[in-house]
Amino acid sequence: MQFRQQALAKLQSPEELDLPVRFARPQGWLVLSVTVVAMAAASVWAVTGSVASTVGAPAVLTHNQGSYVLQSPVSGQVTAVLVKQGERLPARAPVLKVTTADGETVVRSVAAGRISALAATMGQIIRTGADVAAVEKVAQPDDPLYATVYVPAENAASIPRNARVDLTVQSAPTQRYGVLRGHVRSVDRTAQTPQSIAAFLGDRQLGEQFTKKGRPVAVTVRLDRDASTASGYRWSSQDGPPFELTSMTMATASVRMADERPIDWLLP
Repeated sequence: MQFRQQALAKLQSPEELDLPVRFARPQGWLVLSVTVVAMAAASVWAVTGSVASTVGAPAVLTHNQGSYVLQSPVSGQVTAVLVKQGERLPARAPVLKVTTADGETVVRSVAAGRISALAATMGQIIRTGADVAAVEKVAQPDDPLYATVYVPAENAASIPRNARVDLTVQSAPTQRYGVLRGHVRSVDRTAQTPQSIAAFLGDRQLGEQFTKKGRPVAVTVRLDRDASTASGYRWSSQDGPPFELTSMTMATASVRMADERPIDWLLP
């Protein structure tokens, strides 16, 4: 009965039109204002801002002209090894002597360079076409080193010219010496095969290793020079390692890709 009387009293009372209506508390307006400002800032950043990304890939320090695999033109027994690993040779220099049924044959270098690997040994029996040495093409003793980076083909189009590259060199621990600095010189748009990689590096195993996950693209990286370091190149640390870098040194590269706008992620 008490509730019935309260309901009737409320119906008979005049409307309170002269009282102000409170739509939201001040705390609610504050939250709404912050939300609107944050959304506006995010929208501006999505259109005008940029996001940097990197791609990691295996790399090899080489001279820019690459290497070649020297093969025996005959079958027979190696009776003399006339060079040492690391030795620099002119074109057509004698490398091996091979005795065949028809006499002795001298295996000569094809082009000037440095012997980076010797596969033939004294007394070994070899067949025609056998790999006997890898020769790196080096015109001058002070020719600079480059890094050849084998980047997945799907990332090649996003690598700008002169992009920054950081190289973790296998023979120089990063924790102690930092990373080797460089910049992209060129991007070869042709996908590399195991054969083309082996022909350039003079190493068949590397050709197979770098193509296990697909055919990559070769990116040539110019190493930044620094005459104050022992290696002659610039490192993230002040001095870098206390030794010179040699060709065919393995490394891992981190290549900076072209900056992207966040709004591009939402557009088809």
